[in-house]
Amino acid sequence: MAHVYIHIPFCRKACTYCDFHFSTSLKRKAEIVEAICQEVRLQRTFFGASPPPLQTLYFGGGTPSVLSESELAYILETVRLHFPWSPDIELTLEANPDDLSLPKLESLHRLGINRLSIGIQSFRAVDLQWMNRSHTPLQALEAIQHAQQIGIHNISADLIFGLPNSTMDDWQRQLEQAIECHIPHLSLYALTVEERTALAHQVAKGKVYLPQDQSYVQQFLFAHSFLSAAGYDHYELSNYALPNAYSRHNRSYWLQRPYLGIGPSAHSFNGQQRFWNVSNNVQYIRALQSPKPHIPAEVETLSLRDQYNEYIMTHLRKREGIDAEYIRKRFAYDIERLYPALLSQWIREGILTQEASQYKMTPEGWMLSDAIISELFWVDD
Repeated sequence: MAHVYIHIPFCRKACTYCDFHFSTSLKRKAEIVEAICQEVRLQRTFFGASPPPLQTLYFGGGTPSVLSESELAYILETVRLHFPWSPDIELTLEANPDDLSLPKLESLHRLGINRLSIGIQSFRAVDLQWMNRSHTPLQALEAIQHAQQIGIHNISADLIFGLPNSTMDDWQRQLEQAIECHIPHLSLYALTVEERTALAHQVAKGKVYLPQDQSYVQQFLFAHSFLSAAGYDHYELSNYALPNAYSRHNRSYWLQRPYLGIGPSAHSFNGQQRFWNVSNNVQYIRALQSPKPHIPAEVETLSLRDQYNEYIMTHLRKREGIDAEYIRKRFAYDIERLYPALLSQWIREGILTQEASQYKMTPEGWMLSDAIISELFWVDD
């Protein structure tokens, strides 16, 4: 299977909490689009001389919805020219609600975009203002309604929990609103303080006080119970979906399938190696415009130990969990022999369940996932 991610490094405004690579200046947008298409051409053999059809193509960022119809069309045509497409390819575009006017949505539909990942973050005006978001609650609701009206029903919405001054009632109303809008996929993220963001500065200066850890836990567990009762599958740590609405692209990451990343800061994986591009728009453009274009910026070959650790990181995030028998055969590493006390303790504490050789996180365990994953990392005998 083959999957492609394209990073569009532009946003109209900088959100207080975001540490992704982007620029709020659009003056190099045309150059980035041309460089992206050049990288697509250079990477045409990434999946082999006779590559399998693309199953998914994902425009992320940044905010890909800042691209015009002609810019998106150019990129799509370039990808289609150099990679075969599956007839039922999932074409996802991340977007902000304020970009999704009815004419814009109609143009996306014409281009074949069949899945939208909308950065709603909150349906409350006070939250959006605090996060420095560029849209209003009304724009979010209209974007969803208009997308469904023109035939794009495969919609994912991002929502953030653990916001300052957000009560459990506020959080419940957020989830109710999403269900009322018939959104089939929800990505729920805990507010996290990342280095070198406006939020990190505000917290350090005492201008913002984040909720206690217990508030995050309560909101997470409430969302799990509430959405499960509404028919959503909690199929990955941060993701809920109605049946048949899972993100096929994101599952390719968690299943460790090969994927090609295009654009500044984008990462790729071929099963044995990871590659990543420079996180600088000007340097990325120059690299692709040079007489001898060169990408990516960095390459890492994964050892067996690295591959095991990545399996633990990605698969414990999924509801299917990890398989001790598979680990023994694939990595010659026996977690049941090396960690018997830990596994038994976690099962007793209700943060892990066991079915034969399969170990899975419970909702309570997912809140401790980082600690559990690190405890299961490879150790030398």
